[in-house]
Amino acid sequence: MINSEAIVVENLLCAPIPQVWEALTEVHEMRQWYFQNIPAFKPEIGFETRFIVTSGERNFTHIWRITEVVPFKKISYTWNFEEYDGENRSNFVLKEKGSKTQLILQSHILKEFPDDIPEFKRESGKTGWEYLIKESLPKFLRKTTKV
Repeated sequence: MINSEAIVVENLLCAPIPQVWEALTEVHEMRQWYFQNIPAFKPEIGFETRFIVTSGERNFTHIWRITEVVPFKKISYTWNFEEYDGENRSNFVLKEKGSKTQLILQSHILKEFPDDIPEFKRESGKTGWEYLIKESLPKFLRKTTKV
């Protein structure tokens, strides 16, 4: 049974939408706050990329497919793993708040992942997204903010 409760993480970022959009869609920037080994990324529907993340003894070959792009407003992609069943969709939604950007990350399970692997537990996903959206991305944006 699919857990219909999405993981939602929101953060008000001290950067304008174009800067946040670039951090979410330009591979050289994504490597600095998201995953260092993303080989390629294009904010185009149908684009697919693959890369391996290792956790302990396990490999997770990420397969991302872009499903929706509304420039400077929203980008969505599905992810699954070569080694495991399951599928997730992540939506990154941007809203202007003056000179800042409200980022809303929504992570939805489309097809259940194995429940015997700790990395697939909801708590693990929530902790990971909170770190990325509330710590890693803001820290990267602070370093790249143009005054």
